[in-house]
Amino acid sequence: MTGYVRNLAERARAAALAIAGLQSAQRAALLVSMADAVADGRDDILAANAADMERAHAAGTTGAMLDRLQLDGGRVDAIVAAIREIAALPDPVGQVTRSEVHANGLLIEKVRIPLGLIAMIYEARPNVTADAAALCLRAGNAVLLRGGSEARDSNIAIAACLHRALRAHGLPAEAVALVEDTAREHVLELLQLSDLIDLAIPRGGERLIRFVAENARVPVIKHYKGVCHLYVDSAADPALALQLAIDGKLSRPGVCNALETLLVHAGIADAWLPDALSQLKARGAEIRGCDRTRALFPDAAPATEEDYAAEFLSPILAVRVVDSIDAAIAHIQRHGSDHTEVIASADPAAADRFVREIRSSAVMVNASSRFNDGGSLGLGAEIGISTTRLHAYGPMGLESLTIERYVVRGEGQVRHPESIVDNG
Repeated sequence: MTGYVRNLAERARAAALAIAGLQSAQRAALLVSMADAVADGRDDILAANAADMERAHAAGTTGAMLDRLQLDGGRVDAIVAAIREIAALPDPVGQVTRSEVHANGLLIEKVRIPLGLIAMIYEARPNVTADAAALCLRAGNAVLLRGGSEARDSNIAIAACLHRALRAHGLPAEAVALVEDTAREHVLELLQLSDLIDLAIPRGGERLIRFVAENARVPVIKHYKGVCHLYVDSAADPALALQLAIDGKLSRPGVCNALETLLVHAGIADAWLPDALSQLKARGAEIRGCDRTRALFPDAAPATEEDYAAEFLSPILAVRVVDSIDAAIAHIQRHGSDHTEVIASADPAAADRFVREIRSSAVMVNASSRFNDGGSLGLGAEIGISTTRLHAYGPMGLESLTIERYVVRGEGQVRHPESIVDNG
């Protein structure tokens, strides 16, 4: 242990107290200033990102990683808009979630408070630097950021903008602490700081998340991968089902809420599947199917059992024809990752059963898997999607960055009055 990360975390922990002491309006104003600072720093951010992209191309990086790394004017605009949206969201801090008067006159409340210091460990996506900072600060926390080496210059440029806003408000820059040295040993050091860090959230590939989970002494919210399914029921509207398949698979294949597997009821497969797969292929999808799928669509390559468990993060779709909703649910229970599952069906009973028996963090009925996203679900930008059944499950917004505690208000009540002795 070098002490580099501990020193940074100690300063961030102290800064968390300053953030927690702010009023809601002050934290909102701070975020507005951060959005302005990122907008003003656009040229520096894009220049830094261009340097990161050049190194990534030279290292042979391709596909989803490049897409996640790249910034352009539109994506910087989206970062600014996300910070402003978070600033305008209702503040969960201080929210009373339960209030009742006990028989003895005590007022018993449960109240939301900040978690404290949150560590974000992430790859490629430089927008996470701003999103995580905005969400953590709005919820009264400080954040310790450790981005990947591939986005180092972009992360430093974005953090510099956020630091300017913090200083302009008389607040310590360490409230958004960035681990600029991306050496692997610093991640190990960070994960041991159980006396300083209240929660770690890894965001990236499965290897990163498993590394964090296996080495952490701090609490970890996990999301290993997104193996998302669309089940087309025998009662599905054909045009609607095709829309969900195209949007879910091809609108942005390299993200965790993209479809990876299509399950089709045998009662609709003959009429629907050949044309649907033709349209998907025409739009660039590679189809891998079971024997029944290939009999209906000979252009499909044979699918393996590994394909049905894969997060492709590319325009590859695994397809299986199933005999019943029971078989579809069993397939998802066997191969799913608790991320997002979709049913296309006009049968309310089938939809209700699917919702009831699927335990994933989001279940969509006649709606695209791509809606499992903090912004789409009204949370503002998300800090991640949890597939760990702890205090947060699914997209994590402001509320997930707080915890509830009891506040008890009384007028001198004691639990054991007989123990109080009058000494005269």
